[in-house]
Amino acid sequence: MTDLLAGRERALRVLELTVKRKLEGFLHGEITGLRSGPGSEPNEARPYQAGQDDVRRMDWNVTARSLEPHVRAPLAERELETWALLDASASMDFGTALSEKRDVAIAVVGAVGLLSDRPGNRLGVRIALGNDLRRLPAARGAVQLRRTLRTLLSLPRATPGAIPSTDLGIAISRLDREHTRPGLRVIVSDFHEDGWADPMRRLAARHEVIAVEVLDPRELELPEVGLLTLVDPETGRRREIQTASRKLRRRYADAMAAHREQTTQAIRAAGAAHLVLRTDTDWVRDVAAFTTARRRAGVRRNPNAVRTR
Repeated sequence: MTDLLAGRERALRVLELTVKRKLEGFLHGEITGLRSGPGSEPNEARPYQAGQDDVRRMDWNVTARSLEPHVRAPLAERELETWALLDASASMDFGTALSEKRDVAIAVVGAVGLLSDRPGNRLGVRIALGNDLRRLPAARGAVQLRRTLRTLLSLPRATPGAIPSTDLGIAISRLDREHTRPGLRVIVSDFHEDGWADPMRRLAARHEVIAVEVLDPRELELPEVGLLTLVDPETGRRREIQTASRKLRRRYADAMAAHREQTTQAIRAAGAAHLVLRTDTDWVRDVAAFTTARRRAGVRRNPNAVRTR
């Protein structure tokens, strides 16, 4: 047990150093708020200040209890609340290159936390595994982000066939229903299953959504290695195929290309941004390039947007 904990701590330190070093140039720039203006979500009640507060913000329940006029001023929209939905299903425990898909997914959550680490901003995580949707509360600061990453790194692997398949569509719907304050939503998955397109569209109608698709090269093309045993990570079913067949390899590659095109079109139709990461490339570089492109696009769309450091 001691060796296991030490290994997780080493992995956590390596993850932090990698992300911070490679994203250093992006961690201190300006970020554009989701909206300018006072905002729409209510904050805690405070005493009414005549001539300064809008009487339409009066909180009559608190006023009646305290016998003193109170209002609920709105939270500034510049304070970004981010929720990341991490797909922890068995298909994410796969990798044939530099890392497993699960490793990249967890690292992406860390990168999102570092890139959104500004005064008032908060990051929360929901973990989808089987029928469960575990909740790591939204919080701010480097200490809380470290706790979140430690929890994610300690997640048990999903044993094939031991638990129900993860329904990403249901998980996205719950994320939308249980976290209504407008903000940023990051969905990290391999998007292998169906049924998530409509829930993502509804989610994107109220929030800014980034869909992070994590891939491994062996999912896109079959290697020519003769007789190969394949295992369904969700159900545990096995099947042997003969990869020496060029026709079979071509059919598989065409099917995967079609599936990826459908995924891309569905994410685009939902109104979400699409980031593709692979286990055989420098994912930090890809995240940095994606972030830079979005910031530049945001400035072009709204040059007078409110900015905060």
